[in-house]
Amino acid sequence: MNMNRVHTVKDFLAPTRSLGAILVDAGRLSQLQAGLVVQLQMDEGLRFGEAARKLGILDAEDILFGLARQFEYCSLAADDTSVSPEVLAAFGSRHPLVDRLRDVRSQVLLHWMGSEPARKSLALVSTRRGEGKSFIAANLAVLFAQLGQRTLLVDADLIHPRQHQLFNLDNRTGLSSVLSGLAGLQAAVPIPRLGGLAVLTAGPTPPNPRELLARPLLVNFLGQATQAFDIVLIDTPSAALADAQIIAAHAGASILVSRPNFATLAETAALTSGLDNLLGAVVNEF
Repeated sequence: MNMNRVHTVKDFLAPTRSLGAILVDAGRLSQLQAGLVVQLQMDEGLRFGEAARKLGILDAEDILFGLARQFEYCSLAADDTSVSPEVLAAFGSRHPLVDRLRDVRSQVLLHWMGSEPARKSLALVSTRRGEGKSFIAANLAVLFAQLGQRTLLVDADLIHPRQHQLFNLDNRTGLSSVLSGLAGLQAAVPIPRLGGLAVLTAGPTPPNPRELLARPLLVNFLGQATQAFDIVLIDTPSAALADAQIIAAHAGASILVSRPNFATLAETAALTSGLDNLLGAVVNEF
């Protein structure tokens, strides 16, 4: 078990700027209002956010916005439309499923992830389409990025891609372009407002997805990606297509995504028995 990469240094640093200064700089608070909040804070021994809400100057969304930046925790405002609402983690959600994914992230960091390339790539697999694999992959990628991990999310479902929709990205260049020798790792699009996250969309739908995925270029690409990023998450097609197992075989490990009462036990057992690198499972109840 490799314990070298558990957290980044940033995780243990105290915030260096006050909440008030951050909100003033962001235009969500005036200097005069900040002074009133500080005065009440001192008079009644309140936290800055508590005092601001008592005065009616800030709402919960303003405070979450400021705290996210104070602790270098990248999240979006609730009304931000740059990312699909399905990417709950991007908005700092405390939804029970997102909290469970935070537990998954912790387990991966503590018990599996390491500095060697074989411990940097994870394939998300599911038995059938519609089990929420792309949704889980997107949210898990954001959660890793929020910890300061340089995270690459790869959409390897070349027939039914979703990541370009979830992150509102152009899909004219992507993994199919890389596997055709027309692009490289630079085709991945950084999402700067979500920390170190980058997304490589699936790209144009090719006539020969299985042949593309079987090419040595996939192995070469994953080698480059695991050198450039701390973790690479791969959204695969459903296991109804052999493509998923081709991809999973080249990843360091696989995580099964299942939805209750969706796939049969026999189908799930057939998938898991064909995976030599299964790390665990996530039940999607969203």
